[in-house]
Amino acid sequence: MNQQYAMKIYSAPLQGFTEAVWRNVHSGVFGGIDGYYTPFLRYEHGEIRSKDVRDIERKNNSVENLVPQIIVATPDEMHPLMELLVNEGYSRVDINMGCSFPLQMRKKHGAGLLPYPHMVASILKATADYPGFKFSVKMRLGCESKDEWRALLPILNDTPLEHITMHPRLGVEQYKKPVDIDAFAEFYLACTHPVIYNGDLLTFGDIKRVENDFPGLKGIMLGRGLLANPALGIEYHNSRAMADDELCALVQRMHDTMFRELSPRLQGNTQFLTKMKPYWEYLLPTLPKRLRKPILKSTTIEKYQIAVANALRGEW
Repeated sequence: MNQQYAMKIYSAPLQGFTEAVWRNVHSGVFGGIDGYYTPFLRYEHGEIRSKDVRDIERKNNSVENLVPQIIVATPDEMHPLMELLVNEGYSRVDINMGCSFPLQMRKKHGAGLLPYPHMVASILKATADYPGFKFSVKMRLGCESKDEWRALLPILNDTPLEHITMHPRLGVEQYKKPVDIDAFAEFYLACTHPVIYNGDLLTFGDIKRVENDFPGLKGIMLGRGLLANPALGIEYHNSRAMADDELCALVQRMHDTMFRELSPRLQGNTQFLTKMKPYWEYLLPTLPKRLRKPILKSTTIEKYQIAVANALRGEW
């Protein structure tokens, strides 16, 4: 990896979290993100889920530099997804080779694809059918072995790709073990494409450390770290951490805007709370348990709103 790039900050695709409403509101309230990646589109049982179609439709997205992601095991699965993206006017697409959900891996999707170089080659060859698109890949070191990337790298290097995002864990590890920085360094040096780093970037200091260790990176991709601190991208661009009171005020603004956007779509307490409470498993990790617990235990929208307001007073 010899070329030099100015560091870019990207938002990772996280199923159930970084959907259109979250992306639109995050961009408007916080910003600091150079590109947002959608949760993966998949073709199953002869169709694309209508929920996934709505998430990538241009009319539902206001962010700049939105990149749809697809997850496939064969070119046959790829073609209907690409037809949808062509019709929506996209020109970039990311191929998911890193998803660690066991159900997906058993279908040879995501990281489950990595032990099969011939299948990877078939998918990457199919990208030539879409000359108007720039393709990228998001992947892990392997599914069960951290050396699986080695057999794939000649195929990847020979394919015209905009970049490769590497999350240096195994699929079977999900998020349970530390990232393998040494293995990432080997991949980074051997890859001829621009490389984006993804994995355990939770603070402004984490980003700076990776940037210093790998000065030729095209960028970094923030996943759970951005859910925990939505200001993380702007903190990097401003070269300073955001004060707690400022952060809480912006989180309140983002939360209230998401509430207004989602309320007409989610009917009743159960649907709304099922959608919103999981964000608080990540959001503001320094929030005291005495303030987080009432949010997670709330049983009505009214109790939830009161608990959130109490938590975001910023006096903790």
